Amino acid sequence: MPRRPSVPFALPSLSQRLVVPVVCVSVTFIAIVDGAITTVALPSIARQFHLTTAALDGVVVAYPVCLAMAIPASAWLVERFGGKRVLLAALAGFLGSSLLCGAAAGLGQLVAYRAVQGLSAGVLFPASAALLFGTFTPAEQVRVSRYMIIPQQIAPAAAPVLGGLLVDHLSWRWVFYVNLPVGLPAVLFGALFLAGDRGGRPGRFDLPGLLLSAGALGTVMFGVCEGPNRGWSSPAVVVCLVLGAVLLAAAVAVELRTAHPLLRLRLFTDRLFRDTNLINLVGLIPIMGALYLGPLFLQQAQGRTALESGLTTFPEAFGVLLTVQITGALYARVGPRLIVGLGLAGVSATLVLLAGCDAGTGLWTVRGYMFLFGAAIGCFFIPTTVASLATIDRADLAQATMLNTVVRQTGGALAPAAVTTALVLGTPSGAAAAPPVAAYQHAFLALAAIAAATAVFTFTMPDGPARAAARAAAAAPGRPALLRRRRDRVDA
Repeated sequence: MPRRPSVPFALPSLSQRLVVPVVCVSVTFIAIVDGAITTVALPSIARQFHLTTAALDGVVVAYPVCLAMAIPASAWLVERFGGKRVLLAALAGFLGSSLLCGAAAGLGQLVAYRAVQGLSAGVLFPASAALLFGTFTPAEQVRVSRYMIIPQQIAPAAAPVLGGLLVDHLSWRWVFYVNLPVGLPAVLFGALFLAGDRGGRPGRFDLPGLLLSAGALGTVMFGVCEGPNRGWSSPAVVVCLVLGAVLLAAAVAVELRTAHPLLRLRLFTDRLFRDTNLINLVGLIPIMGALYLGPLFLQQAQGRTALESGLTTFPEAFGVLLTVQITGALYARVGPRLIVGLGLAGVSATLVLLAGCDAGTGLWTVRGYMFLFGAAIGCFFIPTTVASLATIDRADLAQATMLNTVVRQTGGALAPAAVTTALVLGTPSGAAAAPPVAAYQHAFLALAAIAAATAVFTFTMPDGPARAAARAAAAAPGRPALLRRRRDRVDA
């Protein structure tokens, strides 16, 4: 009787509609936690290296500066080498630099390894977003985002608590080592089950565009991050902001004249894409600013512990998780304009409530306000992201998600700078080391005004194409799903 030929071991076939969200959630969780957890360890790092906490400024600033510099190249890399290769290579670089950060023997090494972390994260965010939005239709993106936003909200809320536990019971090095237990399984899972693509031919690499855009974003980010600490009139900050503006103008001029630009700025001629990105840029200032200001108010103005502060701001995440379920159900019916506009109006109203808090306000009152704040911002993130890509061709998805990342990172960097500046202006002595309660109240009101102005602009946004795309995708879900299942089997 003839022997049957041996069959090599075959991995089970998994749908990309499952694999891609799992990998993207892991990547997002790691990057967000790493960005929020490091500040908790700064006092311990300062004691280890016999430095002042202020001397560790480079550890904090190197990450966002290098992240901003790496973002422009991410779309070209995804188009050239494929999303799987780029994402896994960036994640491996991020984990390797995390290991090196934990093993750093001095401040210079730590800053250098943090810079590598930032460069890796600058590729991670756009690559994971491009994979996600290339896998699902607009209607499906809303549904998937309702679940993916869970780790995005839990990560920044849990990071300070986790960081405090690691620093207190192990050492500051574990705020970097903690990335490995989550990241290594994600690399292995992605390598085994992510569908590979060989990339394409996006055109000649635009080196002048990279140098100009990376230089512009890096110098602007440095100026924005350092402005509140050194003073907006300090020579270093002024030089960086002016130089960044000049480089940015040069980058725009060069990219608009290049046949295959690294940054397809012509995408901003699409009004929906332009308006949603402007709303993201300005709207993130009061949202991220309040999340930055809240713990400062609780710990400095009210004298609460870090644990009390974390547990008090944590209800914000529950508010988000509640609202995104409603948002997902209503998106195709009412469109992003009404949802985002009302959400920003709610943000403004809640910030006014927070501005009424003083040193004697109870924690449960603040927790209630933070829950309402979360419910309001739950109307912001998913609709703006999905609507920004509603009218973008599939071939431009990598570029569009990269530009979205640039805008969000810039808005996120402007938020703490705006808060710190408001606190300095509200402090009679001009020093924000110990601002009075009134300074925090004025800062909340300033953020409320920005949110209100953004809400007014949002109500002028034309969202007809976004509603049409969502309704069309929701009306015929069977055929895209069938085609995608066939593609998944072929890829496997």
